[in-house]
Amino acid sequence: MWDFSLGKAFGLMLRTLPFIGFRLAIYFGITLAYLIATSGGAGIGYMIGSILRDAESDPSGSVAFWGGLIGFGIVSGVLYFAREYLLYIVKAGHIAVLVRLIDDQPIPEGTGQIGYATQIVKSRFAEASVLFGIDQIIKSILRTFNATVLTISSFLPIPGLTNVMEFVTSVINFSLTYVDEAILAYMIRTNPENAWAGARDGVIFYAQNYRMMLKNAVFLTIFAWIVSFVIFLVVLAPVAALVSVMPGLGGFWTLIIAIIAAYALKAALIDPFAMTCIVQVYFKAIEGQTPSPEWVERLNSVAAPFRELSAKAAAFVPGPGGASVSVTRVR
Repeated sequence: MWDFSLGKAFGLMLRTLPFIGFRLAIYFGITLAYLIATSGGAGIGYMIGSILRDAESDPSGSVAFWGGLIGFGIVSGVLYFAREYLLYIVKAGHIAVLVRLIDDQPIPEGTGQIGYATQIVKSRFAEASVLFGIDQIIKSILRTFNATVLTISSFLPIPGLTNVMEFVTSVINFSLTYVDEAILAYMIRTNPENAWAGARDGVIFYAQNYRMMLKNAVFLTIFAWIVSFVIFLVVLAPVAALVSVMPGLGGFWTLIIAIIAAYALKAALIDPFAMTCIVQVYFKAIEGQTPSPEWVERLNSVAAPFRELSAKAAAFVPGPGGASVSVTRVR
């Protein structure tokens, strides 16, 4: 049914508890920021509405809603600009530690893990913007590959099921985030001097093994959705109780804050577990392989972002330490 070891995944998660705690702190902080900004905006709006109240109308509720929306938008905007940092420090750092553990290499215990992981990521990607640019182009290639190469016959060879196929395609698209993380794990593991070439090879390896990869990624995505929904149901009542004491909030905002809280717990606990599983599958699938020229041609023909990635790899100028390596044999 799947190609990863649940026991090994849980064991790896336990050995990276400092990073799990770090992720919990980050995403709890994000949830708290949303709650404070939204409730603060709604409270200010409620007071303004109370001042504007007259005998014929009571605008407090509507002004509170718009105040909450402004607060929500401000936090969302800040997070949009902070996404490079979150990728660089949180996701890539956790991947770096997991790769070391999968390869049976020693890592520091306790909070030293986070600093150790940061050093590894910085040695692979000098700046957060470089990692973010590579991550975005990998996502573009995966989406294009999914849209142009995969067909209904690949997964559900039954005619007349368009709606089912649309659902399957949506699940596959959501699952690509885990595939993207597996490719980043490959780059951290092989440490190519030319990061663009390393990303290109990682994408080729994925294409060579896409059926195995997607089978596991889709399973993990459905699992993550189910667990996230359960988490949402668990947090809904306490969030509703908290929101009820804040003026101007309730109803719509209760649902939104509960969704954010459930998503934060998913990002802190469920996503790293799924990431650990898919990295296991990816390393297992590509062991002993080299990038196939056949798949290079196929990716070139269907994915413009892949051609862009190849161009960046070709344009790379190595530092004085040595030449770049564009084709890497996996251990």
